[in-house]
Amino acid sequence: MSEGRFGAPAGLLQRLVRTEVRVGDVRDAVEQLGPVPAGLQLGLEDAGRGPLLVLEEGGRSTRVLLAELALEMTRAHVAATPDAVTAALTSWLAHRPVPDAAAAEAGIAVLDWADRRHTELGWQVVVVRDGLTVPWRPTAAATTALVHRTRSAALGRSFTVPGRLRVTGPVGVWTHPDTPGLDTAVLVRPEELLREMAGAGLRLRDVHVVVTPRRPVACADAGVARRLAAEGTEPCRTLPWTALPDLGWV
Repeated sequence: MSEGRFGAPAGLLQRLVRTEVRVGDVRDAVEQLGPVPAGLQLGLEDAGRGPLLVLEEGGRSTRVLLAELALEMTRAHVAATPDAVTAALTSWLAHRPVPDAAAAEAGIAVLDWADRRHTELGWQVVVVRDGLTVPWRPTAAATTALVHRTRSAALGRSFTVPGRLRVTGPVGVWTHPDTPGLDTAVLVRPEELLREMAGAGLRLRDVHVVVTPRRPVACADAGVARRLAAEGTEPCRTLPWTALPDLGWV
């Protein structure tokens, strides 16, 4: 989730070389793709405005003009070479919408922004795909009961998500050992985290957490937490430990 839909940004020298990805480049990349994940169907259709790439998976359908993909790749400084366009298309496919069934089967709850102003936090169901944490948005066909079951199961899986603690002075930092973007999943078990931090020698009196979605979680006393948030370069939110159980859903 931390990278763009077309992969990591290009290096400086590559960005200085102005290239334009064309519709034919994207069509060639689609036709030359290797095996796709089970259950995912790709197809090309001719539309009035140009060729369409059609994705079908688990009841979800995505249709996008190849011209739009080519324009977005050009804006993302993807080099107009077969390897670069294919890599960008592969990354774009990894970011595709999550089917309801996949979320129900493998969803994990993490914290994310609940508003566009990045002021409120809430739990979000994500699915790990190709090393990415991809958010689930319920389809129109998802019933209220299905959404509740999926969210409940995701919270349950988060209880088993491992976290790695690093203590630096008065701050405890929690990270996921393998997958960036899953760091905040550990906050579903706050009491266990307190015990682990105390066992590591970090005994906090007025525990606050500094949350930057898709980034490691910092835990410290209130004053230290506020200073950490003020020094950060990304939008973050400082919460008292007692507020964690009251967070809703995105």
